[in-house]
Amino acid sequence: MNSPLHTFLLIAVMAGATILLRFLPFWLFSKNTPRAVLYLGQVLPYAIMTMLVVYCLRSVDILSASHGLPEALAVLLVVVLHKWKHNTLLSILAGTLFYMALVQLVFV
Repeated sequence: MNSPLHTFLLIAVMAGATILLRFLPFWLFSKNTPRAVLYLGQVLPYAIMTMLVVYCLRSVDILSASHGLPEALAVLLVVVLHKWKHNTLLSILAGTLFYMALVQLVFV
């Protein structure tokens, strides 16, 4: 059942479907991009980031021992770094590393 040809064909079909789905929007909208797509391109990044922040902070228990202090400090670092450097990747990476250091070393 799992012959090398079968495996190769499965991979080829999956790769073809992935490539088609990636390039299809560029082929469809090569002439002019609809206004709805342009609007979504402007608002979705902010909506996604807001959802990620809510998801990350949803289980913070302010009644526990650290009272959410590591989370608050990490969020503050992310905001300050982003306002200062305007680099999303740097802000998120530094905030994550800072939070992990606080949780593992300071608030044990």
